[in-house]
Amino acid sequence: MFFILSKVFLMFLYPFTWFILCLAGFLFFKKEKWKKRSKIGAIVIFLVFSNTAIYLECIKRWEIHGTRIENVKNYDVGIVLGGMFEYNADLDVICPNYHADRIFQAINLYKKGKIKKILISGDSGYVTGRGLKEALQVRELLIGWGIPAIDLLVETKSKNTHENATETKKVLQRSYPHLEKRLLITSGMHIRRARACFLKENFPCDTYSTDLLTGPTSNYFWDQYIIPDWSTLFGWNKMVKEWIGYAVYDMTGYI
Repeated sequence: MFFILSKVFLMFLYPFTWFILCLAGFLFFKKEKWKKRSKIGAIVIFLVFSNTAIYLECIKRWEIHGTRIENVKNYDVGIVLGGMFEYNADLDVICPNYHADRIFQAINLYKKGKIKKILISGDSGYVTGRGLKEALQVRELLIGWGIPAIDLLVETKSKNTHENATETKKVLQRSYPHLEKRLLITSGMHIRRARACFLKENFPCDTYSTDLLTGPTSNYFWDQYIIPDWSTLFGWNKMVKEWIGYAVYDMTGYI
């Protein structure tokens, strides 16, 4: 129930949702006063939340920035958190989304000898599965690419970050207690909450950030300051999800 309610609650906190609500108010309110307020609200929300420079500055203060691969130590296992793929039922294949850099970087770390094994954590983050069994499907994909099955571990029950931590701990402690040096691999925007969840379970990991949107420096192009970008308006969904997710996890004792 918590999982379903959190999805519904988040939807009403996204800037794009409020933009649409303001537009609807402008179109359907009868009183001129409320039409005007709705119009101003829609314009302000669009101009602020479609500004790429504002968006990236906020993300820069939240993301855990990356590590050069040559500076990464050696680990027994890299724990890759799910949320990287969608499932295409017509073709019976998984398709990468904007978080697929997690598995790409894990493969790179594995090939360079930085991690000995890859553990993929996660079933499906949807309310309904939609045919996605991510950990198992990604494992089969990587086996097909030539990575030995013995080096690919899976955790197949978790549906959110809290469960990533609890279920991964169970798998490793039950079947692979010798894998003591652990590297947590997930998105730079997500890793703050993920790391806190693993620490809460008394299962600390070093971290490796992927699909980073920013870095320590701010090098923006002129158009990012003044030209609105629709993709930036949608991009705030990810940022709001992490802010709210962290706050809710803190209140519920998950971190």
